Amino acid sequence: MDTITIKAKGISVSLDLTVGHIADMTVESDGRQLKPLHRAPWVDANETLPNDLPQGTVRLSGDFLCAPFSRSDVEEAPLHGWTANSAWEVTESSATDGGWRAVFRLRHEVMGASVDKIFTLIDGHPFLYQEHVFSGGSGAISVAHHPMTVMKGGGRLAFSPKRFAATLADPLEPDPARGRFMLAYPARSAELGQFPAAGGGTLDLTQYRMEDRREDFITLVEADHAGPGWTALARQAEEDLVLVLKNPAELPVTMLWLSNGGRNYAPWSGRHLGVLGIEDGRTAIGHAASIGDNWLKREGVATAFALGEGRSFSFRHVIGALSGGTPPREITTADGRMRLATGGSTSDVPFDSAFLRIGQPAAA
Repeated sequence: MDTITIKAKGISVSLDLTVGHIADMTVESDGRQLKPLHRAPWVDANETLPNDLPQGTVRLSGDFLCAPFSRSDVEEAPLHGWTANSAWEVTESSATDGGWRAVFRLRHEVMGASVDKIFTLIDGHPFLYQEHVFSGGSGAISVAHHPMTVMKGGGRLAFSPKRFAATLADPLEPDPARGRFMLAYPARSAELGQFPAAGGGTLDLTQYRMEDRREDFITLVEADHAGPGWTALARQAEEDLVLVLKNPAELPVTMLWLSNGGRNYAPWSGRHLGVLGIEDGRTAIGHAASIGDNWLKREGVATAFALGEGRSFSFRHVIGALSGGTPPREITTADGRMRLATGGSTSDVPFDSAFLRIGQPAAA
């Protein structure tokens, strides 16, 4: 069995057990079937791929856990770690009173730690509730979720309050023969609507335009506030709203990967279009950088969790989708509901408001 599918009323989620990527997520909303997550065009194409690709790229889909995020330069592992490139097994999958719960265990240890992935679906909730649990091990590990959505006609973004956005020292594709980018590197701005552009002037990070062929990566640092961290994407052609939520104390940064035909070489080949990674994490770029000195730590931002014998920690994350195409200006969660404020109106949807543990201290 390479894929397992779990369901509750109005939602289904399939996990590719060969690499731990979500292969499909379908949400029923207002008589429609919404598919908020991306699956790379080569995954099901039965084509010959470059031999040196990590399995996580070969099977690139949906969302997956990175541990560490980016380079595995402390313990040898592929890009984004064994959690994104090797097999998981089902340890539990059963109906609950009003939904479904499944537990998966990574067959490969990470820094000596075991890793469990827990999926919870609730009848009538348009959300996948995820938790990852690390037990034992030694040293420290950076982590990030890697949800990817895809658009045919672009979209508009909104965010929970951020302190600032910043790019790395170098772009992902500096060689114009291999790819292209649009943001300035390095650069920083507290105004998401006016981020420095590579050619001068500014770009609006709240707009995803299909005509912008690019491969860009930028980190958003959460501001101090009392609510959940969130990203909302109103997909224009799809006429829906993709929602990604976190506890900022656990995952203090949100990294945006804008992949819109910006890589010329295989397997990307200019066909990876309209993709946005919304990557909530506790990490810098690379394992060694995350556990050592880095620019985020100097800003007071945690970039790793500590591992230890007899010790465990977990972090939680939520992905959802709703009909409608307007990004909210505010999201609040309380009393089993999520309230989205848009312009002068509000709407409520069922939500497990206790799940993200907002207000509780995170593990060190």
